[in-house]
Amino acid sequence: MALLPVKDALARLLSNAQCGIHETVSLHEAAGRVLAEPVKALRTQPPFAASAMDGYAVRSADMQSLPARLLQIGESAAGHGFSGSVGPGETVRIFTGAPMPDGADAILIQENAQAGEDGSVTALQTVGAGLYVRPAGLDFTKGDILLERGRVLDPAALSLSAAANHATLDVVKRPVVAILATGDELLEPGSTPGPSQIIASNTYGVAAIARDAGAQIIDLGIVGDEAGEISSAVKAALEANADVLVTLGGASVGDHDLVRDVLEAEGMTLDFWRIAMRPGKPLMVGKLGQTVVLGLPGNPVSSIVCSHLFLKPLIAKLSGSNAVADIREAELTVAMAENDEREDYVRAQSCLSDDGRLCVKPFGRQDSSMLKTLAAADCLIIREPRAAASPPGSKCRILMLR
Repeated sequence: MALLPVKDALARLLSNAQCGIHETVSLHEAAGRVLAEPVKALRTQPPFAASAMDGYAVRSADMQSLPARLLQIGESAAGHGFSGSVGPGETVRIFTGAPMPDGADAILIQENAQAGEDGSVTALQTVGAGLYVRPAGLDFTKGDILLERGRVLDPAALSLSAAANHATLDVVKRPVVAILATGDELLEPGSTPGPSQIIASNTYGVAAIARDAGAQIIDLGIVGDEAGEISSAVKAALEANADVLVTLGGASVGDHDLVRDVLEAEGMTLDFWRIAMRPGKPLMVGKLGQTVVLGLPGNPVSSIVCSHLFLKPLIAKLSGSNAVADIREAELTVAMAENDEREDYVRAQSCLSDDGRLCVKPFGRQDSSMLKTLAAADCLIIREPRAAASPPGSKCRILMLR
C-alpha cells in the first residue's frame, strides 16, 4: 500500500467528522466554547442616555457665556437616577454611568465647575450639546445580532453576551475523546518497571493536546497485547458515546500489534493506514459506527506530533470551529540534508536575529523516542518530500508548538 501524503490524510480524516450536537450552558461554563446559534441583543445598551464623566448635568443653552451660574436641584447616581427635570438655570450633580435627567443635554465635568456653599454651581468652561453623554443604544440595540454562529467564546464575547442579558448560550457540545494505550511493556507513572517494562507517557501529552483543543477526555487506561482486553476497552469507548477513539501503539505490523485487527473485528471500516511522514508513519484512521478512530503510533514523539497535526484539527471540526495551525516562514541557521519521500517534521528551536528575522535551528538527533528533545523544541521544521539540501539562510516553514 502506497504511503498517503499528509495533506490527503488530514482531508480524509476531517471528511469523517461532523460537527457535534448542541447544548445550552451557563455563561460560567461557556468560556472557550463555540456558538451554535447567533447571539441577539435582548436589550438596548445603554438603555438610557448616561453620563460618561463625573460632573453636572446641564442645559447647553445655559452655557453659552461665562461665568454661568446654575442652581443644583438634585443628584443622579448609577442605579439611582434623578426623577425630576432640569429647567433653565438649573443643574443636577451626576456621576459616571448615571442616567441623564430630563431637560439636560450635556455634562459639565467637575474639574470645570465650582460648587458654592449656597447650592450654586459656577461653570468655568462652555459646554456643547451632547458633550460627555452616552446616548441610549450607543453600544447595541435590542434585536441586533452581536455574535455569529461559530464564534469562539473568548472573554470579550462572554461579557458582551452578559451585557445583552443572556444567562445561557447555545454552544456545540464538547467532543468526547477516549484514549487507549496498549502494550505489555507499559506501566503507569509511579510504578516500578520490571526488566522489560517502561513507563507510559503518551496518554498524558495526547490528552493535554485534546483537552486544550476543547475535548472532554475519557482515559481508558493501559491494556496489554491481548485481543480480549483491547476489545473490552473499545466496547467501553463506544458505550461512553465517544466521538473519537484514540489508540496509542499496536497498529503497526508486528506480531504483537493487535489493535487494527481487533477494531476491524468490532466493525471498524478502515479508511487508511500509514502516511508519508516522519515521525508518525504508522497512523491509522477508520470509523466504528459514529466514532472516528485515530490510531496513533506508539513512539512518544510520534504520538505527540501526530496529535498536533491530526487530532487538534479533528477536535476543531467536531467542535464547530475552524482552528488554523500556526505555520510561519523562518530562516535556517544550519544546513539541512536532502529529504526522502516522506514529509519530515523536525524538532527545532526558533529565535529572532538581531535585525528581527525569525530563524530556526533543528536539533541534531531526531529519534522518535526522545521526549526531552520534543520538550525543548518550540516548533517543528516542515520538510517537504524530496526537499533539496538547504544551506544556512534558506527559507523554510515551521509549525509553532508554543
